[in-house]
Amino acid sequence: MSTLKERLRSDLTAAMKSRDELVKATLRMTLTAIGNAEVAGTEARQLDDDEVLSIVATEAKKRAESAEVFSAAGRDELAAQERAEGEVLARYLPAQLSDDELDVIAREAVEQTTAELGERPGPRQMGQVMKKATAAADGRADGRRVAAAVKALLAI
Repeated sequence: MSTLKERLRSDLTAAMKSRDELVKATLRMTLTAIGNAEVAGTEARQLDDDEVLSIVATEAKKRAESAEVFSAAGRDELAAQERAEGEVLARYLPAQLSDDELDVIAREAVEQTTAELGERPGPRQMGQVMKKATAAADGRADGRRVAAAVKALLAI
């Protein structure tokens, strides 16, 4: 079993003992999503830490998107609940990159692509640059932020 999944389970147990409803509900939903991913497909399997981390990141992203929708609809109490759940999940995610760090990664991706192509990439090569930048960011930055940094460098 992955160590992150074990940590989620032990934190769930601690939340149950301390009667922390927010953490308990959030971790239960996350562990359910992990369990569903483990039994999806033709054969059940154990997920490794990277796969579990990916699911936690997806769940955190869902919370952020839901909070935006609720805020736009004037449902501030539900938006606050979603943000609080997102903060609980953020404890398990790697630290996010700053804008300066993200700019450095985007510049390096453009330079690597330039070296491979022999010319400065343009809008058509954005996919190639994004592939390198996303791999370098390694889950420490949202795809929208990576894309914005790359677009700014490519002047799209």
